[in-house]
Amino acid sequence: MPGMTDYDLLTQQLKSLSEDENFFMPVLSNASALLAENLEDINWAGFYLIDKGSLMLGPFQGKVACIRIPLGKGVCGTAAKEDRTLLVEDVHKFAGHIACDSASNSEIVIPMHCNGKVIGVLDIDSPSFDRFKFEDQIGLEKFVKVIEEKTDFCRFNGLREDQFKE
Repeated sequence: MPGMTDYDLLTQQLKSLSEDENFFMPVLSNASALLAENLEDINWAGFYLIDKGSLMLGPFQGKVACIRIPLGKGVCGTAAKEDRTLLVEDVHKFAGHIACDSASNSEIVIPMHCNGKVIGVLDIDSPSFDRFKFEDQIGLEKFVKVIEEKTDFCRFNGLREDQFKE
């Protein structure tokens, strides 16, 4: 079983990494690398961003991934559509699970917001069952809050606010 992660330290590191540049691409890229380097027993850490009514693959660390996920489908699409964190002990028991990597057995997905609207999700997978606990959820939700506060998503190809709608 993995040791306790110091989410306060990870959050402080993310704040420092995003001080000089708030464009979403480097912030999310560094955030996924920070998680991949510091979380034990995971095989994927990254982001999906809402684009044209579905989730589109963003910066990540891990094996190749699904490029688009419909809102409401799989763990990521469900978390985005319902605007709630999903902590799944066994992804194979999750109705409609999308197996981008057959080695993944548990998952946590946290929605991200801009101006009060869901704009994407943080997705982390593990090859172990029941990898993520409530403490991980609390720590990762704080981590996502830093991303929401420090990141300019409006520079996403001249992104208009209406592009985040379903």
